[in-house]
This record gives sequence, C-alpha cells and structure tokens, in this order.
Amino acid sequence: MKQKRRMSALGTGLFSFLSVVYILPIVVVLLNSFKKKSYINLEPFKAPNETTFAGLDNYTAAIDQYGFLKAVGWTVFITVGSVAAILICTSMCAWYITRVQNRITKGIYLLCVFSMVVPFQMVMFTLSLVTDRLGLGTPWGLIIIYLGFGAGLAVFMFCGFVKAIPVEIEEAALIDGCSPVRMFFSVVLPIMKPTYISVGILETMWIWNDFLLPYLTLDIKKYKTISIVIQYMKGSYGRVDMGAIMAALIMAVIPVVIFYLSCQKYIIKGVAAGAVKG
Repeated sequence: MKQKRRMSALGTGLFSFLSVVYILPIVVVLLNSFKKKSYINLEPFKAPNETTFAGLDNYTAAIDQYGFLKAVGWTVFITVGSVAAILICTSMCAWYITRVQNRITKGIYLLCVFSMVVPFQMVMFTLSLVTDRLGLGTPWGLIIIYLGFGAGLAVFMFCGFVKAIPVEIEEAALIDGCSPVRMFFSVVLPIMKPTYISVGILETMWIWNDFLLPYLTLDIKKYKTISIVIQYMKGSYGRVDMGAIMAALIMAVIPVVIFYLSCQKYIIKGVAAGAVKG
C-alpha cells in the first residue's frame, strides 16, 4: 500500500514538473509581449515593471503595421473551409470504402493509409510547381491541397468507426425509402459524431498552425496567413521586431488553445472509436 502511494506521488510530481516545463515557454512569451522591445533580449525571464512595461504597444504594432487582423481572416477562412471539406469528403469516402468491398475501394484505402507515411519533403517541390501551373496559389486552391494532405488520417479514422455501425440500420433506412445520399446525412453522419469532432479538432490544430504549405503555395503578395505574417515580422538587415512577434504569437495561440480545451474530451473518445473498433 505504501509502495503504491509512493509511486502515485512520484508520478504526480513527475507530471507536474513536465506540465511546468511545457507551460513555461508560453508564460515567457506572454510576459515579453508586454515589454518594450529593447528589454526583451536583455531580461527575457523577468516580469515587466514600470521601466520595461510597454502596455499594448506591441499588440497595436502587430495589428497596424503588419496586417495581423487580415491574416487572421484568411487563416480562419482557410481553416474552416479546409476542415469542412475534409470532414464531408473523407467521411463519405470512408463510408463507401467500408460498405463496398472490392479491389478498387481496397486500393483507395491503401493509398490513403500510404499517404500518411510519405514524407512531405518528397513532394514539396513538385507541389509548388504544380500549384503554380494550375493557378492554385489562392486560399480556395489551398483548401483543395489541404483536403488532399488531410484525407489519409481522416479516412483511416472514419473507416474504423463505420465498421462498428450495424448494417441493419442502413438497410432499415433503405427499406423506408431513403436514397443513399439521404441515408448518409440523416442516419450515418449523426452516428459518426464522435469521430467527426475528433478529426475536426486534429485537422483544425494542424491547419491553423501550419506554415510550410501556405508559404509554398499561396501568392504571398496577396494572401498571408498568421504564420507567414509572424515570419515576415523580421525586418531588413536581420532586424527583428520581437515585441510584435511575441504579441502576434499570443494572439495566434489563444484561439486554438480555447478551441482545444473546450473540445479535448472528445479527442480520446473519437480516436478510440475510429482506430480500435472493427
């Protein structure tokens, strides 16, 4: 009994230490976002005081000088559009793959799974070339690209969940006169809600924070996401506006943290439902 208590206390202490280690960088960025630029490098771990406190100057600089709000708008548009396209298209694809068992559907499933293990570096240069030739260097084109790169994981998770849905439910809907499309949206989709939420959370966090795909595909002169704007806060001759960068990082992190905390209880449930059953 005493040994169990000791192990429990040791585990609590270990995980508490790891929590502090993970949270500390965010706290440092938050503190520095309210400091004057000249003091961020000199006193990075000190809280702002009367001398170093800059108020909201760094936040207003990020918004006014670097167009942060416009970048937020494009990031929200790309994230919402991409996640919606991934959820609808991949869930229908997974349902079709699971219910129609033939060589073609098995081949599609294997291709989706294979895409999860292909390093992005193998296709990044070809992707940039194809994007330019097809005129996909816009937020609408980027949504299509995200659909392709996000389909592998989503199809894998949805297929695992669809296998757990009794076929009799769908057969009863067909007997009642439902078409396949209506049956999917009225019967199958509501049952898939746990996996929908889980996939939506994972894809949202990936797309919101992604830098490389937007940087390679978008016409940066017209469209910039949050990650690109933060990168462009570096001035000429190596000058870096650390104050604006710290403020922009906080403004970029807060929405996704709130979104994750409000939905985290669905992640394990959805992953288990999509990857273990069947």
